[in-house]
Amino acid sequence: MDIQQLRDSIDDIDGEILKLFLKRMAVCRDVAEYKRQHNMQVFQGGREQQIIDRIRVLTGDKELEAGTAALFTSIMDISKILQNRKLLADSPDYAFTEPDFTGANRIGCQGTSGANSETATKRIFGDKQPIFYKTFEDVFAAVQSGELDYGVLPVHNSTAGSVNSTYDLMAKYSVYTVKEVCVEINHCLAAKADVSESELTMVYSHPQAIAQCCDYLTAHGLKTAEYGNTATAAAMVAESNSDERIAAICSVDCAEKLGLHIIARDITDCALNRTRFVCITRDLQVSPESDAISVMLKIPHTEGSLYRLLTKFYVNGMNLLRIESRPIKDGSFDVMFYLDFSGRIDDPSVKALMNDLVENLEYFRFLGTFKSE
Repeated sequence: MDIQQLRDSIDDIDGEILKLFLKRMAVCRDVAEYKRQHNMQVFQGGREQQIIDRIRVLTGDKELEAGTAALFTSIMDISKILQNRKLLADSPDYAFTEPDFTGANRIGCQGTSGANSETATKRIFGDKQPIFYKTFEDVFAAVQSGELDYGVLPVHNSTAGSVNSTYDLMAKYSVYTVKEVCVEINHCLAAKADVSESELTMVYSHPQAIAQCCDYLTAHGLKTAEYGNTATAAAMVAESNSDERIAAICSVDCAEKLGLHIIARDITDCALNRTRFVCITRDLQVSPESDAISVMLKIPHTEGSLYRLLTKFYVNGMNLLRIESRPIKDGSFDVMFYLDFSGRIDDPSVKALMNDLVENLEYFRFLGTFKSE
């Protein structure tokens, strides 16, 4: 046989596989209807394992056992997705209200006036003055308790990556994401008027800002120290003793508000440096234009668990916008995954996927929905 004949043979076999696959899916729809009539769950763990064990035995080739197990696991995952769609076609929507950004008065963010968090807050709430909190956790706690209507926090920077503390706090507090905005970040190096760069003994800022300006700091041999926020670091420099030769990385607007001398402008490693901020609230709120969903979940330490998770999104035609992972901090090496994906919560496919995740994962939590920027 030449190569074309071999390829033709593969095409013929693929056609037969497709026919059998479609036949199996038709039976799965009948199974879904039976389960609906008898109020049964889609997930049947024991039944799945029986099928996989049987397939491994029937394979008869040790080199292919893992492959056939993966193939039939994928087929069963697709079957469950189809069954969930059918079973949840008439299920009630999530209970939610629409956000009231215009009417909100209790808005909070971390830092002080001039912080990038304030800029993000104004992008959402206009000229309303936010309440400033010392830490990110203070903002989360105020939102969860009802002290605040909304809180605004950074989650990801295009240069330095994730703001890990925000993700960790999402796991700790019962809040929902309702909106996201992106803010362009333009850092400068600022100090008191009589301080030159050559005299600097230390540069203070938030660790994210320091990471975003790593190239400049390294090239100029500047020592750094972490501070809670770029704006509070600048305020500390402005209030420092005259004999201290220190500077802060902050925004130009912040430096000017505090009367600091700008030693250098645009010191970020990348010309286009943006930070994504999320707006959180205590109860689930959904804007009509929301087209992205956030969830957090934990997957088991078993072969192919991450592959199976990603398959679910692919089969449902949902684009994963972001995947983050953070250690659970319980003494183990387990991690919590944070995923953003395209979709609307009133979409039957989304409801089916969410139900699938609830049934099959060790831990799952819906974190909210928003308009992706």
